[in-house]
Amino acid sequence: MPANGVCSVGLEVIEDNATYASGSDSAGVSEDEDVQQLFVSGADRVTSVLPKKSDIRKASQVDEQAAAAAAAAVSDKRYASLPNREQHQQFLTQFLTEVLNSAVFNATDRANKVLNWVDPEELQRTLDLALKDEPDTHEKLLELTRATIRHSVKTGHPYFMNQLFSSVDPYGFAGQVLTDALNPSVYTYEVSPVFVLMEEVVLREMRTIVGYPDGEGDGIFAPGGSMANGYAISCARHKFMPDIKTKGLHALPRLVIFTSEDAHYSVKKLASFMGIGSDNVYAIKTDNVGKIRVEHLESEILRAKSEGALPFMVSATAGTTVIGAFDPLEQIADLCAKYNLWMHVDAAWGGGALMSKKYRTLLKGIERSDSVTWNPHKLLAAPQQCSTLLTRHRNILAEAHSTNATYLFQKDKFYDTRYDTGDKHIQCGRRADVLKFWFMWRAKGTAGFEAHIDKVFENAEHFTSSIKARPGFEMVIEQPECTNVCFWYVPPGLRGVPRDSAEYRDRLHKVAPKVKERMMKDGSMMITYQPIHDKPNFFRLVLQNSSLDKSDMNYIIDEIERLGKDL
Repeated sequence: MPANGVCSVGLEVIEDNATYASGSDSAGVSEDEDVQQLFVSGADRVTSVLPKKSDIRKASQVDEQAAAAAAAAVSDKRYASLPNREQHQQFLTQFLTEVLNSAVFNATDRANKVLNWVDPEELQRTLDLALKDEPDTHEKLLELTRATIRHSVKTGHPYFMNQLFSSVDPYGFAGQVLTDALNPSVYTYEVSPVFVLMEEVVLREMRTIVGYPDGEGDGIFAPGGSMANGYAISCARHKFMPDIKTKGLHALPRLVIFTSEDAHYSVKKLASFMGIGSDNVYAIKTDNVGKIRVEHLESEILRAKSEGALPFMVSATAGTTVIGAFDPLEQIADLCAKYNLWMHVDAAWGGGALMSKKYRTLLKGIERSDSVTWNPHKLLAAPQQCSTLLTRHRNILAEAHSTNATYLFQKDKFYDTRYDTGDKHIQCGRRADVLKFWFMWRAKGTAGFEAHIDKVFENAEHFTSSIKARPGFEMVIEQPECTNVCFWYVPPGLRGVPRDSAEYRDRLHKVAPKVKERMMKDGSMMITYQPIHDKPNFFRLVLQNSSLDKSDMNYIIDEIERLGKDL
């Protein structure tokens, strides 16, 4: 690879004079005899019928002007949503070559930047975003493609560690491309036979890994972990109050959910969305390493009961968003059994650890849950988005959500309609998010996913031990459980200030935002920061890209020190 970090790949254009079902010579030209105004030699204009493409080739009497006009007439059909080799193969080949070169290979090269920062107002002036009446040429579309890639954050870059997703997995990418080419909607077997079966295979295997006996139960691919958590709330509510599906919230007791004060905001958001109310999500205090305090959970359950409310669900977390803490699932399961509560585990982030024999003990007790949210697009690095809701309760998703629409889920079809699984979803149209994950799984095997998990945890452990030994770096949580490593960088000019002073806290609070600004404007890497509870801003490094190694961990430390040492 050249030293500038730029590589180039090419795709071959295949000429194929295929015969299509329509019987036409080409898939690109309609045989409709539209009346068009053609130009012939000389100054006279005549009106004639647009010939077939084959006729254009044979008509030697038609000069270059006429041929150009005919081509223009064909190009007027660009509104038609059908690809053909004549019009689109060269463009799509160039487009995919540009994507592979610029958005996949060059964008993930350590020699290149994570982003090219431009202020919002300037970017609005720079980008050509305006919509127009007339179509753009293919050359213009390729120019827009390059501009889009150039100004986008390269989330697949090894030094993008800003969110709970990253990397461009090559097999996941291939599965994503195939998904878009096939453009399925996974609701009935008749329109999505492969993906209906594929989903059931993958979801059963995931339930088996969770620990549900024989992988029995149910599950869905959901549009994000937030929606998966919402499905869990819906199923839990339906189990205890099935009449709510038809009668609604009227005359029901006040329902209460319990979750960690450090849990993902989606629990409150979906409780509000579903009419339960965010005030009825009781936040349970956490200990000094971010885990739910079980004694406080029990006291809040008793408080809700004493208030005349109806507790029905505990949403535990396996890998909190900021700290990466794993709640004590076995103790929570004991309380749920004692008080007859639905136990949900939001393992959107930490669920990937189940793939590793070494690290799955972090989720001990998850097998006793009623439902689990698990996002392969997070710790397993599948492409966005790939989220699942798994439950041990067979048929509860359909019982809670089905409406039996007769225009889609007819019961008198010629095949077994048990394979029409879409009615258990609250969506109708739904992407086949399973394909990219299944394709990755086949490419890597379960053993490959285990090696991936072991590597990212090893990187986190190396980073932790390295900053503990480095002057100026201090841990927020002394021993992280997941691959979230939370830490402060204390510049040399701040190390002599008394730790208990307001000056120290105020100045330390400003360090991470300033370093983040500098790293983004340099384009060198992206790591997020945040405060939590009474703690001032700190960095949160999240690792899920298994291509990183110890030298990358050292680079991150050196870069933070370089960017912040003068603060």
